[in-house]
Amino acid sequence: MSVAQLLWSPELLRYDFGPGHPMAPARLDLTMRLVEALGLLDAPGLEVVDPVCAPDEVVETVHDAEYVAAVRRAAETGEPDVARGLGTEDDPVFPAMHEAAARLVGASVGAADAVWEGRAQHALNIAGGMHHAQRGAASGFCVYNDAAAAVQRLLDRGAERVAYVDLDAHHGDGVEAIFWDEPRVLTFSIHQDGHTLFPGTGNPADTGAGLHHCTAVNVAVPPRTDSARWLRAVDAVLPTVLREFAPDAIVSQHGADAHGNDPLTDLSVGVHAQKTAAHWVHDLAHELCDGRWVALGGGGYAVVDVVPLVWAALVAEAAHAPLTTGMPLPTAWREAAEEMSGLRAASMLGRGEVSWQPWSQGYDPSDPIDRAVLATRRHVFPEFGLDPYLD
Repeated sequence: MSVAQLLWSPELLRYDFGPGHPMAPARLDLTMRLVEALGLLDAPGLEVVDPVCAPDEVVETVHDAEYVAAVRRAAETGEPDVARGLGTEDDPVFPAMHEAAARLVGASVGAADAVWEGRAQHALNIAGGMHHAQRGAASGFCVYNDAAAAVQRLLDRGAERVAYVDLDAHHGDGVEAIFWDEPRVLTFSIHQDGHTLFPGTGNPADTGAGLHHCTAVNVAVPPRTDSARWLRAVDAVLPTVLREFAPDAIVSQHGADAHGNDPLTDLSVGVHAQKTAAHWVHDLAHELCDGRWVALGGGGYAVVDVVPLVWAALVAEAAHAPLTTGMPLPTAWREAAEEMSGLRAASMLGRGEVSWQPWSQGYDPSDPIDRAVLATRRHVFPEFGLDPYLD
């Protein structure tokens, strides 16, 4: 058994909406260049596996057949289908759209298979995490929802409970909607308040469709939330609800767009904090489900100074070869990144550790992050028989 599988192929770079679009394939190219420059591809426990393009029957486990046909048709003809989100500013049509998006699904489903079959403790698809796609429509740079497909694959293979953890700055609305009334799935999303950021959803009162059964947990944090407060919010909710839910596997989405340098969001969560959260998810996978952990990429549009750092650290975490915050980054990678982008690359992995206060040290009603956390706890914790103030 491998410690971790990394589902990767240059074919994943074909998911490309064209010049000027924020979802630039350079995010992935620079990440894999950094992974290689750091020597992670030679880590003893890491195996790189070439993903396959998911067939329609796999894509259709989470999407309507009519929608899959519409994606194929739009890609072949170049004609938009705005009613299904295809050919919009967020999701322009491109010739390889179906195959490229289906390969993302294939990678995430392959990762799910690897951990469920015991071929790897953990598996990663950094090109995945397309969490906005709905059953019948593209949305927010996402054509097919590979994250939901990975969750569904685990259910189909026999998992009784799967936890989905979304750390992207945007609400994981597509995954939540697909499993809204599915008691075997718990979706957790910490994101910038939907009143201030796309997709405008993810309120703390949104806990799923089940009667007396929570299937969705939403922590909506205010703009300008920093690393310390973000970590406090994650810690105040995620470990408790996951321990109560007791999943057989965890699928997590690690969009890097909560960083203060991201051009599309208003949070200020540094590399170290995002790396810390990935470590927590990793630990919870070992504690709760024998290490069965599928980790995905997601959003993130600071393509030189943030995304490669966060996702290289994620690969290292899954390979049990964690990187040190503040470590210098390889000169050759920095030079290549600057030549490719014309932008200045980061010289080190983050800027130092973050001091934060756990919820157990007390609730501060004057702090907007504490009010946001308490709103979630009030809606969610009683459904698990927990006290929102004390547990």
